[in-house]
This record gives sequence, C-alpha cells and structure tokens, in this order.
Amino acid sequence: MRAALVLSLALVALPAQSQSVRLKDLARVGAQRENALVGYGVVTGLSGSGDSSRSKATRVTLSNLLNRFDLSIASDDIASRNVAVVMVTASLPAYARPGDHVDVSVGSVGDARSLEGGTLLMAPLKGADGRVYVLAQGALTVGGFRHDAQGNQVQKNHPTAGLVSGGGTVEVALQDGPDVQPLLSLVLNQADFGTAGRMADRINESFGADLAEVRDAGAVEVQVPLAYRTKVAHFVRQIEGLAVEPDHHARVVINERTGTLVAGGDVRISPVAVVVGETRVTVTAETAVSQPMLLRSPSSSVRTEVFTNSQLRVQEPVMPKFVPAGPTRVTDLVQLLAKAKTPPRDMISILQAIKAAGALHAELIVQ
Repeated sequence: MRAALVLSLALVALPAQSQSVRLKDLARVGAQRENALVGYGVVTGLSGSGDSSRSKATRVTLSNLLNRFDLSIASDDIASRNVAVVMVTASLPAYARPGDHVDVSVGSVGDARSLEGGTLLMAPLKGADGRVYVLAQGALTVGGFRHDAQGNQVQKNHPTAGLVSGGGTVEVALQDGPDVQPLLSLVLNQADFGTAGRMADRINESFGADLAEVRDAGAVEVQVPLAYRTKVAHFVRQIEGLAVEPDHHARVVINERTGTLVAGGDVRISPVAVVVGETRVTVTAETAVSQPMLLRSPSSSVRTEVFTNSQLRVQEPVMPKFVPAGPTRVTDLVQLLAKAKTPPRDMISILQAIKAAGALHAELIVQ
C-alpha cells in the first residue's frame, strides 16, 4: 500500500531560458508544400498469401491487366493467390523535377494475408486534379510477416502494408519555384503572433528596410527587394539563415493509454498543496466442498455441497510522506514525484488535478 503524498509548492522566480533558431526551422515559403498522390495497383510474386478468389476486384483487375498484353482470360477463370490489389500513396515534394525518386507506400485492399516478397507493378499516382505525376514500381519492403501452418499462425507487425523505397519516379514537375515573385509569404510551422513579429523585425533589421510585415499569427509577408527580383532563390537563402528567438507555448502533453507525460522545462506552477492517497479494497473468495461423513441412504437428504466464503478488506493510507516544498516548474515537480516513487499514471492524475485547481499555467493536452 502506497503512503499518502503531500506536496507544498512555493513560487520562486526563475529566469526563462531562450534559444535562437534558424528562420527556416520556424517557417517555410508558402510555395514549399508537399502534395498527396494516390493510385491503384497490383502486387505480384506472393507465395500463396495474396487475395483469394472471393475478391472480385482482384480477379477483374488481373483480367484487365492481362488483356493489355493480348491475353484474354475471363475474370471467373482466375483463381490465383499470388497477387493482391493495393492502394498506393506518396507525397510529391515541392520543386520536384522529372526523374526524381520518391518513396511509395503500399497497402492491401483485399483479403491478402501478407505482401511479403511481392513486387508492385507499374502504377500511376494521381493528384487531386486527376493528373498523373508519379509512376510507381518496385519490390516491396514489409516490416512484418505472417506464417500459417496446420492451424497455427505467427504474425509480426502488419504484413499487409509495405514500402517501395525510391520506387516512385516523378514524371511531371509541380512548379518552377519562386523565380520572379515580388512578394513572398512565410508560413509559420506553429502560428504565433510573438514569433511572427520577431521574424518580421529580424528580416527588417537584417536588410535595413521595412520589407516584412506580419499578416496574421501564421504568416509573414516579405517584399522582395528590386536587387533580388531576378534571383529570388538567393534572397530566400539569406532570410532562411537568420536567427530568431521563438515564443514557446506552455503545454503539457499527457497520454493516458501509455502513461507518457511530456512538458516544457519552463511550464510554471503556482503555490498549491496536493494530497495523494490511496484506499485499497480487496475482496477474496475461497471455494470449498462440504462432504458429510454420514453414509447416504436412498431416503436421506444429506448430500455433498459446494460453498464459497468471501472476505472484504479495506486498507487506508497511514502516515503521509512529505516531500520538500519549493518546485515552481513541472520538471521540478516530476523529479520530486519520481524520488517518491510515484507511478507515471499517478503523476498524470496529479497534474490534471493541479490544472483543474487553476495552478498549472499551461495548456493540458490529453491524448
């Protein structure tokens, strides 16, 4: 039984730690965005672990595929388990050029047991506009396996999903990049007015002119100087290297399923007292058989009886354990709780209670 825990937290002023970060790690040029691609394909070379004959989509797909090679076979005549139909996805990076290679993810859409050892046949990947941008093909890498034998099954991870490393070849370029744009938009990775203002001030200070202006918490507009209108890439390279001190959001992230707690080092706690106790209720049951010693007769009602005895115990915490007072940050509190051998889930409950009491000055995110 864990003893009760009493914490008295006192507020002490501690200097906040700051660190400068490159602007390119805080924001991106508005044109620099990835684009999602999706396609439909066929994986071959499976060792009897592909889609079964019950999958009509697989039979029709394979029939259509063979017809393209002048081999006419009706879909009802196909009963191979060495193929599987899959959905193919990829992300097309910004400024991708024809001939570049991208990684391709593959996932089964039929009843295949495993894609291990399979090869993806050429599959066109389309964007939201319906245009083909990437052609995908190659051998799959599956991070798992599944084996069946005589009713026994052994499986690791998800064998019905895989990756074709560098298996996508870019066929169409998205764009040529910001070559002659007079105005650039810097999009922040995390919207914040303080960080956006510091970015604009740093750019204006570096170039000695009012080039940057905060549009909102998520974007800063930068006017490209006349000297850089024909070489915008050089201008972007210069502003990306500028050092900016970002504002940090006070957040505590809690995952109750895994008992994980992550908090920033400067998340503060106001004076508060926390008492953590535990009342444990235990119910024990013992089953026994009553066997009479008297001999039974046809007219006797004496018989063997099975009965259960149960016992209820309540254990309450005794003398509390005191932890030295003084932490004003979540990190200090967690260290004290760790020294007191408090389980992670109890730490999560303590922080949730402190937040409910209004003493935790941070956003509490529960996953």
